[in-house]
Amino acid sequence: MSKKWISVLLLLQLSCYFSPTSCGKVLVWPTEYSHWLNMKAILDELVQRGHEVVVLTSSDSIFMDSNKSSAIKFEIYTTPLKKDDFLCLFETMLNKWIYDLPKETFWTYVPQMEKSFRKYYEIIIQLCRAVILNKKLMTKLQESRFDVVLADAVGPCGELLAEMFQIPFVYSLRFSMGFAFEKYIGELPLPPSYIPVTMSQLRDKMTFMERVKNMLYVLYFDLWFQVLDEKKWDQFYSEVLGRPTTLYETMRKADLWLIRTYWDLEYPHPLLPHFEFVGGLHCKPAKPLPKEMEEFAQSSGENGIVVFSLGSMVKNVTEERANVIASALAQIPQKVIWRFDGKKPDTLGPNTRLYKWIPQNDLLAIKRML
Repeated sequence: MSKKWISVLLLLQLSCYFSPTSCGKVLVWPTEYSHWLNMKAILDELVQRGHEVVVLTSSDSIFMDSNKSSAIKFEIYTTPLKKDDFLCLFETMLNKWIYDLPKETFWTYVPQMEKSFRKYYEIIIQLCRAVILNKKLMTKLQESRFDVVLADAVGPCGELLAEMFQIPFVYSLRFSMGFAFEKYIGELPLPPSYIPVTMSQLRDKMTFMERVKNMLYVLYFDLWFQVLDEKKWDQFYSEVLGRPTTLYETMRKADLWLIRTYWDLEYPHPLLPHFEFVGGLHCKPAKPLPKEMEEFAQSSGENGIVVFSLGSMVKNVTEERANVIASALAQIPQKVIWRFDGKKPDTLGPNTRLYKWIPQNDLLAIKRML
């Protein structure tokens, strides 16, 4: 067993050594898209080892499909929200992340992202209320006697459930804006003198003026962190728990932070014992490619192939932008496999094939891929 799985399984305080009846019960508060895919890798491993996993999911969830055959159990709750509310918000956020960052400065780009995050947290608190105020559901969860809560730190509420049930909880996180959660909740020391803040586009080798700039970015994110509708969450948590408390005070009780990247890919910085790097959890052994795709990839010879995808959330690439991308890809010597669901670009080169879906994990196993 690899070190990361030892960390996940042992620190979750679950054991299944003697019989299935001694296995643990895990309650999960997830978020959507890639966050769910990474978390599901952990859940699949826990299920395989005999633990019982129950995922709380909205009836309008985008990615979590409880109808598929899976040993993971889904507890579905209803909300006043619609799936389009999620889709519109997430696509807006990701499109801005991908398209606008290269051409905009920090001070024009990040404030726009802040607006999107405010809308996101308005949706999350509605989901949280839908669960917490559902007496029938909460009674059922209470009687299930879970051992631990696994939650995504960017979507609050899991820590509130853990506090109500008086059980430990574990966070899954890639990073928060400005490392705010890591610093103020996880208490991770991140000196701005040599650790560039997220979204700053700075490196760890900074000039004096770049350090000044980095410090200004840090102060901006700190201010954002302090005013991000904190009072609304604090009031809700205090009402539910029946005593004065705050969102951040509750989040600080996390027993473990699973960071979804590799230490090798991060700039050097201090680390605390309850932070564990678990990059690559979603990676699996490669399976054979479809015949036509395999033949196309192998025809590239020594040049190798390029896999191009904007992810599952970007679906509204304009015709003009698609033609620009296709024209650029046509100029490289590699064969290109492009995940694209739209009108075929007029500038598509003979070295490029379009697919509505691609087995990305299997393609990544091709050694000649750049």
